[in-house]
Amino acid sequence: MSDEESQIIRKAQRGDRLALAQLLQHHYAFIYKYLLKLTMDPALAEDVTQDTIVRCMEKIALYNGSSSFSSWMITIATRLYIDRMRRRNREEEWIRREQGIRSIRWRFEAQGEEWSDVLDALSRVPLPQRIALLLKHYYGYSYGEIGRILGIPEGTAKSRAAYGLRQLREELKEDDEG
Repeated sequence: MSDEESQIIRKAQRGDRLALAQLLQHHYAFIYKYLLKLTMDPALAEDVTQDTIVRCMEKIALYNGSSSFSSWMITIATRLYIDRMRRRNREEEWIRREQGIRSIRWRFEAQGEEWSDVLDALSRVPLPQRIALLLKHYYGYSYGEIGRILGIPEGTAKSRAAYGLRQLREELKEDDEG
């Protein structure tokens, strides 16, 4: 890092908006090109670049100079991208799950079977707990057997089933209140 860039950074950290703008403008193309290679999506790269610039503006005072400024920005950009992908994956998983639930409900009803509030609430219990809960309370397996089936310690199987049962009760309670 040059002395000139160090001076600009210090000015930006003291609240000099022009210095901050100059600093971020200087690194904008670098960050965008990095994110373009990372995301392989120009629109997403642009969005994450903008988010990175905003975060750098908010956190400029936290930059301590232990790495180059561009490395600090890449760290922020990478974390923002990973967070965005996690959020998108959770949203996509939720959509897939909701579509699957609707499909199963339709099949139940088409075959003249009842889709109960319990099944609806069970669909909202996280998968690891739902598996342990079903194996224990619906199929009657012991915690040791559940542990062997899932490749987890018996205590973990017991806690997952207990957490699943608690979650199911909460879901049913919310359904009754709603």
